Amino acid sequence: MTVIVRDLRPEERADLEGFARVRRLALPFILVTPESVVHHLTRTHPDAHFRSLVAERDGEVIGTAQVHMAYDSPEPGQGSLNVYVHPERTRSGAGSSLVRTAEEHLAAHGATRLFSWVLDAPAHRAFAERHGYHASRSAHFLRLDLAHGTLPPLQDPPPGVALRTAADYADDPRPLFALDAETTSDEPSDIDTEFTDYEAWLRGTWEHPLLDRSLTSVVVVDGRPAAFSVAYTDGTRYSSAMTGTARAFRGRGLAKLAKNASLHRARAAGCTEAFTGNDTGNGPMLAINKWFGYDICATEVRHARQLGRTEG
Repeated sequence: MTVIVRDLRPEERADLEGFARVRRLALPFILVTPESVVHHLTRTHPDAHFRSLVAERDGEVIGTAQVHMAYDSPEPGQGSLNVYVHPERTRSGAGSSLVRTAEEHLAAHGATRLFSWVLDAPAHRAFAERHGYHASRSAHFLRLDLAHGTLPPLQDPPPGVALRTAADYADDPRPLFALDAETTSDEPSDIDTEFTDYEAWLRGTWEHPLLDRSLTSVVVVDGRPAAFSVAYTDGTRYSSAMTGTARAFRGRGLAKLAKNASLHRARAAGCTEAFTGNDTGNGPMLAINKWFGYDICATEVRHARQLGRTEG
């Protein structure tokens, strides 16, 4: 009955399936497959010192953690750990063991402040507080019933505006990299991010196994990508990985145009439900998703602690 914490073994299919199963049970609003688990482990930038940990008991994976340094932040010393335990295997010591191993790893790579997403439920928040973490910002998970819901009607783009897909940029995705870098830097977050490494973006984002380029919409204004809605799929489920507009084109409804086109294509392709997530302070995007018919299905809270001491 002893819980063992170790690194994920990407060469073992059972390990990958166990990791993905725990994540789906603990956080069903996020798309995860064995292939995406391998991708994060093998394609994340080396400077992130990324690790995928599992907690194992009697041969069963009952807990997981993804651990990394925020290498692409202008502020050094920031690390992240997200820990999830099988809902029927809690109170086994798996969560605490994963936290301890993750913190030791991050401390060894110079982390001084740690961040972790925690579901907004009493037991989860109490667990974080017992380990010295304190709540900061929050974010909502949202769900849309694509099979039975009603989407806003498709509209023709205004003059000078065209709708494309990410597949149209297969030969040269650099314009999408530039758009992603700009919009991501403006997202509400505890950790600022700067995308400067195109090759790392290709490996980590463009080649992500859940990315559906044919469903990812790009709004082009005068030949320049101005807005996009990135689509992830795992078969019948669809997730908006990112929707954003370049600063020079905001306030023109282009994000709505991109996302609406993507959702209509997703439904036509057989997707039955759609998920997305928004910072609770991101009023404009929450309003857009409400317009589409999304409902809040869960909330998570970012927790932080100063490494090396318990805050109080």
